[in-house]
Amino acid sequence: MVAEKGEVVERSLVFAANGERFELSRVDPNTTLLEFLRTQTRLKGAKLGCGEGGCGACVVLLSTYDPVHDRVEEFAVSSCLTLLCSINFCSVTTTEGLGNSNDGFHSIHQRFSGFHASQCGFCTPGMCMSLFSALVHADKSNKPEPPDGFSKLTASEAEKAIAGNLCRCTGYRPILDACKSFAADVDLEDLGLNSFWKKGEKDALVARLPYHSRNAVCTFPEYLKSEVKSLLDALNNSDCTSLAEGCWYCPYSVDGLYKLLNSDMFSACRVKMVVGNTGSGVYKELELYDKYIDLRGIPELSVIRRNNKGIEIGAAITISRAIEVLKEDCEHMFSSQNSVFAKISDHMNKVASQFVRNTASLGGNLIMAQRSQLPSDIATILLAAGSTVYIQMASERLVLTLEEFLERPPCDYKTLLLSIYIPCWSYTSNASSEIKESVDSNATKESHLLFETFRAAPRPLGNAVAYLNSAFLAQISFDKISGDLVIDNLQLAFGAYGSQHAIRARKVENFLVGKPVTASVLLEAIRLLRETIIPKEGTPHPPYRSSLAVSFLFDFLHPLAKDLAEPKKNIHVDVFNTAASAEYATDSLNGAVHVSPDKASTYASNGQFDNCDTLLLSKQMMKFSKDYNPVGEPTKKVGAEIQASGEAVYVDDIPSPKDCLYGAFIYSTRPLAHIKGINFKSSLATKKLITVISFQDIPKGGQNIGSMSMFGTEPLFPSSLTEYAGQPLGLVIAETQRFANMCAKQADVSYSTENLEAPILSVEEAVKKSSFFEVPPVVYPKQVGDFSQGMAEADHKILSAEIKLGSQYYFYMETQTALAVPDEDNCIMVYSSTQCPQTAQEVIAKSLGIPFHNVRVITRRVGGGFGGKALRAIPVATACALAAYKLRRPVRMYLDRKTDIIMAGGRHPMKINYSVGFKSDGRVTALHIDLLINAGISEDVSPIMPQNIIEALKKYNWGALSFDVKVCKTNISTKSAMRSPGEVQGSFIAEAIIEHVASVLSVDANSIRRKNLHNFESLKLFYEGCEGEISEYTLPSIFDKLALSASYHHHVEMIQEFNNCNKWRKRGISCVPIIYKVMLRPTPGKVSVLNDGSIIVEVGGIELGQGLWTKVKQMVAFALGQLWDDGGRCLLERVRIIQADTLSLIQGGWTAGSTTSESSCEAVRLSCNVLVERLKPLKKRLEEQMGFISWEPLISQANLEAVNLSASTYFVPDYASTNYLNFGVAVSEVPATMPVVKELCGLHNVDRVCDADKFDQIYAMQNSM
Repeated sequence: MVAEKGEVVERSLVFAANGERFELSRVDPNTTLLEFLRTQTRLKGAKLGCGEGGCGACVVLLSTYDPVHDRVEEFAVSSCLTLLCSINFCSVTTTEGLGNSNDGFHSIHQRFSGFHASQCGFCTPGMCMSLFSALVHADKSNKPEPPDGFSKLTASEAEKAIAGNLCRCTGYRPILDACKSFAADVDLEDLGLNSFWKKGEKDALVARLPYHSRNAVCTFPEYLKSEVKSLLDALNNSDCTSLAEGCWYCPYSVDGLYKLLNSDMFSACRVKMVVGNTGSGVYKELELYDKYIDLRGIPELSVIRRNNKGIEIGAAITISRAIEVLKEDCEHMFSSQNSVFAKISDHMNKVASQFVRNTASLGGNLIMAQRSQLPSDIATILLAAGSTVYIQMASERLVLTLEEFLERPPCDYKTLLLSIYIPCWSYTSNASSEIKESVDSNATKESHLLFETFRAAPRPLGNAVAYLNSAFLAQISFDKISGDLVIDNLQLAFGAYGSQHAIRARKVENFLVGKPVTASVLLEAIRLLRETIIPKEGTPHPPYRSSLAVSFLFDFLHPLAKDLAEPKKNIHVDVFNTAASAEYATDSLNGAVHVSPDKASTYASNGQFDNCDTLLLSKQMMKFSKDYNPVGEPTKKVGAEIQASGEAVYVDDIPSPKDCLYGAFIYSTRPLAHIKGINFKSSLATKKLITVISFQDIPKGGQNIGSMSMFGTEPLFPSSLTEYAGQPLGLVIAETQRFANMCAKQADVSYSTENLEAPILSVEEAVKKSSFFEVPPVVYPKQVGDFSQGMAEADHKILSAEIKLGSQYYFYMETQTALAVPDEDNCIMVYSSTQCPQTAQEVIAKSLGIPFHNVRVITRRVGGGFGGKALRAIPVATACALAAYKLRRPVRMYLDRKTDIIMAGGRHPMKINYSVGFKSDGRVTALHIDLLINAGISEDVSPIMPQNIIEALKKYNWGALSFDVKVCKTNISTKSAMRSPGEVQGSFIAEAIIEHVASVLSVDANSIRRKNLHNFESLKLFYEGCEGEISEYTLPSIFDKLALSASYHHHVEMIQEFNNCNKWRKRGISCVPIIYKVMLRPTPGKVSVLNDGSIIVEVGGIELGQGLWTKVKQMVAFALGQLWDDGGRCLLERVRIIQADTLSLIQGGWTAGSTTSESSCEAVRLSCNVLVERLKPLKKRLEEQMGFISWEPLISQANLEAVNLSASTYFVPDYASTNYLNFGVAVSEVPATMPVVKELCGLHNVDRVCDADKFDQIYAMQNSM
């Protein structure tokens, strides 16, 4: 049936997911693709990491079909931002669609596993899909056919394929190795450690890799193509299509759009117009919308028009498509035009990440910049290029310069941006008439165009909002008589520095136009620029942003000035001769400056990256022992393939039980205040509210406890007084996680500060008010020597110096999550993503007032922890348990990233003051430390921080060491253990002091380090009781091996030469020792052998991604393999580690301190020894009867003879081995950008990182931080 022209055609939503057809007649239009996949299908591979399109955990492949050209287009998208209704007649492919454990894994899954590219595994499915998208795109290109087994992808493209995917725990080297293994131009021998061949073997052949078969995955099913073709005529004859029961509209003309907007059914609705919906990642949706209008079907918004004057790009064109269009035009333009379009497209490639750019529209970016003050890079670069925009108002159509558009009052939702026009630039086509006359009448001048863009951001690629962005277009002429370069026309655009929108620096432009570029002129321009670029109040880092503006302008103009150019580089002449390609900045300050790959070698000699086209270069050398095979042998991480394929089950992947409810915290926004009441705003979201759980719902006999440690407890919810911002006040309960999150954000909490003192927010305030936590004497560190005597012996003294260290967020990819299910007989089962299930069990039981055995806590795996899933995970599990216990329904919760950041706490901030005395030769004689640690509102584990910090600080012989350490109680969120808690800070403090001493004496810091390394006698004094044997103290020899090596001195000489040759970019090298005190804890282990010979293992340790299960599996195979002379290799695949269960294996303790794998391995080794002793007599008897007995017959006979095939032990380290010392030394080489006009700017990169054993073999590691 063909629709009448002008009517709205109502349809069902139809799409495919991994080939399976879905047709939905009813759907909430606010639903995202990710929410649908995770809650309405069995597909759990796409994960929710940030909800902003910034981490890549949710990436899937979206395929569309063009029936006119019979062409399928595939691209990666962020499913957390993609609205479900926007994928009508599309096909979705998730990582499960590539392969699985039943049908066989895809080569991507296998290579990620084989290259050890997955640790916690939470981010791995998204990585796989980003790579798969790049492979599909490359293999459909016109590139030459690659060798069999490879793709058309280049190594550089393979690296950039996952540029928008974040990984917190694995490190990118193995991930990039897995990606680059598909590249046709890769040298396989350069790839890192893997399970396909041994490092150093000559047969590193593609045949040994899992085979890459192109077109093996069908991304768009044939049945869906047929449906699209059959509906083509109907769609062409309708003005509008409606989905989701009239909540989602797709108009096909501008008139049709305004017909909808002006109709009665839209008059009282919350309406949102969308293209890619990526803006919701920047500006969170706090309320539900009644109706959506999809603008992608309006042809006028998807136009691409080219002529010799410029290019017009429709507002609905995606950023990725705009980049392609601009690159296409570059191939057909003159050199100057080519430069402008090329630079714009290159800069756009640094905006967001590929999977966001694939759906984000060019117009949407500009609308957000105009309406919502988005710090847009695109607005800035288009402003400098002199762009104009076409907009449709309710009653008129306007053509405005981009500057005029940005300065207008914020657009309402009925204002439609139609297209953007970017002019073609050549010198005479855009210059003013005055300049033209000057050029025509002055034969002594040659003229040209320069265009450059800049940005400084936390990361050069991927989702990172710029601290400042800028773009400069200059029309310059060369006066042959004076030899000066004169600026004839100039457009300077700046944005993202704390202004409402991107601006033109008109005062600076007017000053510079018509003037020759000299040092004095440039200095005055900088003064004017400082008056122009003034961040608004409240903008973070305002001095830095202002300095960036100065630096970028200086970077752009200083090569044009004769009196600033470096003669040996002949910059002044090169500028003009190579202006066509705009490759004139030889010693650029800005790491984001665009460098063509063929110029990489030139830029390496001029202070740029060593290889601009390759992000990371590394070599990896390791030595392995076969004495205890398979222990210590490189092997694939347990579960790596199912992590890659999305089959690994994390807490939020567990299917929701029937009648499951969802929770979200209401948290305090005040640091210290009385809570007068909690109300909710009237909105669509709050209509979804079911109830609120608070302290009043704690059962009789239960305690208001949300977490506890050996030092104290903290409440789950406050009764009437909130003590810190971020404290959970209550738990909103709704029918979906999205509804719960929105309801929580609609909470209106009334506060009062009557009769309350001001909150304590800093350690200085805590000292004034004597607000401290007690540190038990048993964990307080011991001082060494006599400080006064040491200072008296010193030739030099630094009497007072200060260090301040800030906090740090954990940033595990999986946020805090739990699922609580009520059980029979007043019991409850809780699935928690935690590092300490035992403590969670105890806290939940105390909160509910029930025996511990009524609470069962299960943890299978954790999507990243770093200490943040220890005590800080328990309030989430306890709140879910309380809600489930009260409502008698399952309750689950998955914190959104913002709430997690606010509540998590993180690393301890601290303030350090020190006094140090030292001899003229650099030997330190005395050190005193005054240390103030900001612990937040509750103890948590903060009382152990003094010991951890001082133990790390003791790595040097300070002569005499005294200290005064105070753990401060403040009104901020509780700080907790985080990845080497205290050790990181202690080592930093020690190195800062060593550097300070070296600076005072004007000597190399390495000589001071070596001078103050311990001898064995001082080691015994500083590390009493855990110093070990003298033969075990290897730190001085390790340090000497590194610091005195020829390789180290070669790099020092290279750095000195580099620094002498480069004015603006410098490099430094550092060699740092470390002593890490290991403290083992008791740990349980249980090993059981089933009738078929398969082995089940339980341990107290939790798999966080550190490979605990892998190590335990190897240890079990080794220990049971002692029954045979050839060891336990044959048993390795028979071993399975199962989830931690507090009612199955008790006394599990904590997984922390980098020792739980070691302790768990010892626990299962002891268990295996028990089994071996039970089986030995039987094996001996059977061998006497049969000659040889293998594992399966042995176990079968043991069952027949009632041998107990299950053994558990509780490993308790003996006193002598509870504590011991680890030693290490590492060298790192780091570039820095020198001050420009007394200010700093630039990128930070790690050029080389290696330890003492590998320094001679490693060439370089260059990795953007």
